[in-house]
Amino acid sequence: MTLYLQPKSVDEAVQALSENNLFVLAGGTDYYPARVGKPLDDNILDITGITGLRGISERDDHFHIGALTRWTDIIETALPNYFNGLKLAAREVGGVQIQNAGTIAGNICNASPAADGIPPLLSLNTDIVLASTRGEHSMPLAKFIMGNRKTRCASDEIVTGFRIPKPDHPATSTFLKLGARKYLVISIVMVAAVVEIDNGNVGAIRIAVGSCSATAKRLHMLERALVGQPIAAGIGDLVSESHLNQLAPIDDVRGSAEYRRDAALTLVRRAVEELVADK
Repeated sequence: MTLYLQPKSVDEAVQALSENNLFVLAGGTDYYPARVGKPLDDNILDITGITGLRGISERDDHFHIGALTRWTDIIETALPNYFNGLKLAAREVGGVQIQNAGTIAGNICNASPAADGIPPLLSLNTDIVLASTRGEHSMPLAKFIMGNRKTRCASDEIVTGFRIPKPDHPATSTFLKLGARKYLVISIVMVAAVVEIDNGNVGAIRIAVGSCSATAKRLHMLERALVGQPIAAGIGDLVSESHLNQLAPIDDVRGSAEYRRDAALTLVRRAVEELVADK
């Protein structure tokens, strides 16, 4: 006999996790398709009843996105321009039905190298918030995701939300995705970028590439090279192949490693140019 628990509060959820070996279920849009034709014999902790974990709120120095926030919520909520990339990514997470059911925490905890939500959240300097019976703590998203389907979420912890700091300067963002077709596709390469504009120059820039390594990667060397550059057309020409050296693309059915690397270079240049267009 398997367990199926549906707590109504975070306290109930973490207490259950401290006492049992449970799989945490949110939207289920990754869980159920992966088990087609297989017995559903996991012990389940269904957290969908914890209503306080859904929603987006603004705080003094950051925005908070609850773990059970749906992709449709992100699309429909009025947010500053630096969330544009996350909104664009939200529209790529399956079809509308999936966006209505799938949660931001589920997408991140699944930790797929091709997860659409991870690059834009990395570019937003996001911290992930976790809770257990020991209390609440947070860590950078880049530290939380350890590899393909691997995270630092302990067996007795749940993700409760995401903390996105407000930028120091006016900012905007974008998200570009390359797939075998326009919609409903696993990415070959994706790029998310945020730029902060300081007196007509790049005050700060954060660029993340997904589907080109076991985890999405920030391009720190490129970011440092672009800080201080004028906000002007042609900035994409400053992006070189060497700026992508930390990527480790693989060959698979969607594309070769060589194609992925070339496509990543093109998408990064396009993303950077898009960020400065009409500024």
